[in-house]
Amino acid sequence: MEHQQGPRVLSVPPQAEGQRLDNFLLRHLRGIPRSLVYRLVRKGAIRINGRRAKAETRVAGGDQVRVPALHGPARPDAAAIPEGVLQILRKSILFEDDDYLVLDKPAGLAVHGGSGLAFGLIEAMRELRPGVALELGHRLDRETSGCLILTRSRRALTAFHSALRSGGVEKRYLALLAGRWQGGPRHCDLPIARGRDDSGRRRMRTPDRDDGDAARTATSLFTPLERFGDFTLMEVNIGTGRTHQIRVHASALGHPVAGDHEYGDAEANRSARAAGLRRMFLHAQAIRFPDWRGESQLYSSPLPSDLQSVLDALAGGVR
Repeated sequence: MEHQQGPRVLSVPPQAEGQRLDNFLLRHLRGIPRSLVYRLVRKGAIRINGRRAKAETRVAGGDQVRVPALHGPARPDAAAIPEGVLQILRKSILFEDDDYLVLDKPAGLAVHGGSGLAFGLIEAMRELRPGVALELGHRLDRETSGCLILTRSRRALTAFHSALRSGGVEKRYLALLAGRWQGGPRHCDLPIARGRDDSGRRRMRTPDRDDGDAARTATSLFTPLERFGDFTLMEVNIGTGRTHQIRVHASALGHPVAGDHEYGDAEANRSARAAGLRRMFLHAQAIRFPDWRGESQLYSSPLPSDLQSVLDALAGGVR
């Protein structure tokens, strides 16, 4: 079902100071396709204080953003997001103040909507915190659980992204890897680039260092914690946050993440499934970062019961 939104002017609140125009619009024009928003910006149909602006233009508090009449699907309101999801997220908040909101992200929920998903975690959290300039500090894969940082202010978002770029954010994961790990800790610094598999689907890969691909540097430290039959529970510390980094590096080392159907091992996945694994065994256990004042913040999340039960089954010899 579609509806029409007439021309209007959006006043930029102080807490949105410095936000990109495209992000500001996508937050306030909910239910309107992203493609339409970007098309209107490119055509100059959306103006800031009467002037044309680009998608990357930073808005300022008090700016007047004029939006033309729009046609789009009905606005997804709170009723479009299941109450069960909202209830789970309410219980998943580890910490919250005026600048940060730390979530123990549940597995199975994408961080944002799109690509066929009506909503994601950020859309649901904005329903729980209406009027707050809530933004994702970083991302986790849909199947990954654990610590996720959201920001409630521009200063917090800017500081967190600055720390990410400078390597000031420490992330620690727990991952169950296929195979019997030999030896102690091992670094992996293979660069990661975008590619495609045999079916044409996009996926990340580790290219040769001299093949000319636009690869990005990535560093991961794998430390074995305990062996569970033909699997090894690992602590993984990453100094960067590339897409699918741990999954790609683990696969490159010959020990893919259990339950990973893109980069994993089919036989190992069958064994893990027999032990009760119903998703990828990857959990963001802890994160440390400097807040906007420069003070160190540390948050952690216990291993979820569904993953702990898999370890218990493997320890008991269940296959």
